Formats: sequence, C-alpha cells, structure tokens
Amino acid sequence: MIDPHSLGWLHDAVSWLLVPSLAALLLACAIAVVEAGIAAGERFHGLRRLRDSGNVAQVQAIARHRLERADLLARIPPMLGLMATIIPLGPGLAALGAGDPAQLASAVTVAFDATVLGLVAGIGGLVIGKLRRRWYEETLEAMEDAVEKGAEKVAEKAA
Repeated sequence: MIDPHSLGWLHDAVSWLLVPSLAALLLACAIAVVEAGIAAGERFHGLRRLRDSGNVAQVQAIARHRLERADLLARIPPMLGLMATIIPLGPGLAALGAGDPAQLASAVTVAFDATVLGLVAGIGGLVIGKLRRRWYEETLEAMEDAVEKGAEKVAEKAA
C-alpha cells in the first residue's frame, strides 16, 4: 500500500497549478470579450469587405483561422475550470476532516468561481464559433454564386 504522506510532493505540484489555472481562466474570459467584439465587427463590416474582394481562398483561410480560435476558446477554458475546481477541493476536504469547515468553505468558493469562469469563456467561444461558422458559410456561398453568375454571363456573351 502506498503511504499517502510519501506523496506530499505530488500534492504540492498539483497545488502549484491553481494560480496559473485561475490566471488562464481570467485571460480566457478577456479573450472571449475581445473575440465577441471582433465577431461583431466581422458581421457588420468585415465579411462584406471580404465577400466584395472576391478572393475565396483568402476568405477560407481567414475563416479557418478564426474558427480555430473560437473552437479552442470553447474547449480549453471549461477544462481549466474543472482543473481549478478540483485542485482546491482536496485541501478543503482535508481541512474539514481536521475540523476546519472555514477552510472548506473557502476552497469551495474558489472551486465554484473557477467553474463559472471556465463556463463563461467556453460558452462565449461556443456561441462565437457557431455564429462565425454560419456567417462564413453564407459568405462563401454568396461568393460562389457570384462566380457562377459571372461565368454564366461570360458564356452567354460568347454564345
């Protein structure tokens, strides 16, 4: 049987991850706000300019890049939130066993706050990604329709 006291280094290493996880969650929330602003700009101005440029390859490259960012934002913060939820619960439960419910309450508060931050950023990424995916599909379809109409006009003139 493994002596739990011999694994104190593991607990120390995992505990060290809490602050970076919380910092990353705050950063992810800020990135979600920035991405929402970029998406609003895309919707009201940027996509029209891209469509009017007629460069399908450029639109596809931009779409792929921006959709990847939104997908990462939808996936990574919830995982970080779960990690930052679980990390403080171990010491909190140990404190409860030692008769210190105040430390458990503090740990649970940090855990729930981390969960909320992860979900907020993840939901933002999910919504932005879904909207962008639809907007870029519509833009590319409109560009393809314009190319087809242009080709039909050229064929009519040649005939």
